[in-house]
Amino acid sequence: MRNSGGHDLGGIVVATQARAAAPDRLSKATILGMAAMGVAVLVVANDFTALSVALPAIERELHTDVTTVQWVINGYAMVFGVLIVTGGRLADMFGRRRIFVAGAAIFAAFSLIGGFAPNAAVLLACRFLMGIGGAMMWPAILGMTYALLPREKAGLAGGLILGAAGFGNAVGPLLGGMLTDSVGWRWIFFVNLPVAAVAIAITMAVVRCDETVKDHDAIDYAGTATLSTGLLAMLLALGWALDLGWTAPLIIGLFVVAAIALTGFLFLERRAGDGALVPPSVMANGGFLAAGITTLLASAIFFAALLYMPQFMSKELGFSAVGSGAGLLPMMGTFMLTSFIAGRLYQILGPKLIVTLGALMLGAGMFLLSRLTASTTYNELIFGLVVLGIGVGLFYSSITTAAITALDPSQASLAGAIVYMFQVAGGSIGVGFNTAIVVSGSSLPGGIHTAFLVDGSLAIASAAVAAIFVGGEVHVERLRELRHHHRAHA
Repeated sequence: MRNSGGHDLGGIVVATQARAAAPDRLSKATILGMAAMGVAVLVVANDFTALSVALPAIERELHTDVTTVQWVINGYAMVFGVLIVTGGRLADMFGRRRIFVAGAAIFAAFSLIGGFAPNAAVLLACRFLMGIGGAMMWPAILGMTYALLPREKAGLAGGLILGAAGFGNAVGPLLGGMLTDSVGWRWIFFVNLPVAAVAIAITMAVVRCDETVKDHDAIDYAGTATLSTGLLAMLLALGWALDLGWTAPLIIGLFVVAAIALTGFLFLERRAGDGALVPPSVMANGGFLAAGITTLLASAIFFAALLYMPQFMSKELGFSAVGSGAGLLPMMGTFMLTSFIAGRLYQILGPKLIVTLGALMLGAGMFLLSRLTASTTYNELIFGLVVLGIGVGLFYSSITTAAITALDPSQASLAGAIVYMFQVAGGSIGVGFNTAIVVSGSSLPGGIHTAFLVDGSLAIASAAVAAIFVGGEVHVERLRELRHHHRAHA
């Protein structure tokens, strides 16, 4: 379209729109910072799954048994889950970059020592200490990533973090298997060093150091001790209950200790005020609490699939350890790709719709996978794995963003840590109940069928909570704009 002077008005409009959109473009420093965060997440996420296929080799070389060697995985996860809220609070108090660098240094140092471990005791000690480093790194990464982006682009941060985590979880078993078969399981530890060093270097170069640092006397030592004791007792009880029995004196005692400690934590936090490990403003935030409950209900699903799909592939389909890891790729790869897409969808649809949709897809995936029988082939599992991967990618990145943005930006690391604590707690409780259901079944496929039906029902409950309580109102105007946009292009 031209005016009387011959000027192209359409070009002027396009140019004006382009200049207006320019500020939305991410700077080079922001992109580098997000890349550093992605690399850091990759280290932490990969470490959760890479060693799973190396346990038989570790057992043979260190002359130990499976009961001991399984703590290479469980011990790290337990320390990580118990201390992550403390790590998040410290990151918000003392500076996320400082806590990240300290955590990454701890993680890398004990990776090196663990790679040279002469016996199982040294290896397990290193894994526990690596869990401390991971618990410092993860919430600091979340806080820095969300701080790098403007609030309206917060969904991209969730997509990046969960996408990188999905990639790390997906390649972990494959990388661990290849390293174990070629140069040995110790290199799974050694590769952490250069990757952590790159993440630290880029972070120091492009992420601004936090301006305010609160006095160390503000640390809530009583809250930290009671929460850590309660979570540790609960996770130990859930981990040992299947071997010892739910009514064993030790298990009952651990549950009692967990109940007393967690009740004491709530009492102490109310008295501690703003200096509490979890401040009153966090506890009283309805949107954040709803995100936590939604996460708690859904977290059993992902953990159960990670545990029992490889079991089915190995014991019923005859897959090797590396083959079982590769068999999860339809889920893990879809999880990774969907997480990256979810950031953009979050911006368009808002938290309520995207979180609810993610929870519904989790349920659909579990219902599809629950149809397996002793005669089910791997090809018949693929569609269910893909649907489940889409649900994981949509749900976890979006619920993390919804929870973090429900609170003040100064509490971003703490918010991310608490959400992850809900994931660990929900996953641990869910795996315990899933295992109880599976072992009580007439066969492995029959037990998985029943357990996955229960998991699918939990996903529906999670979707209901999200639809009612998470994220405020639906972005109706954005949906209308999106519909009009598609009609115009059509």
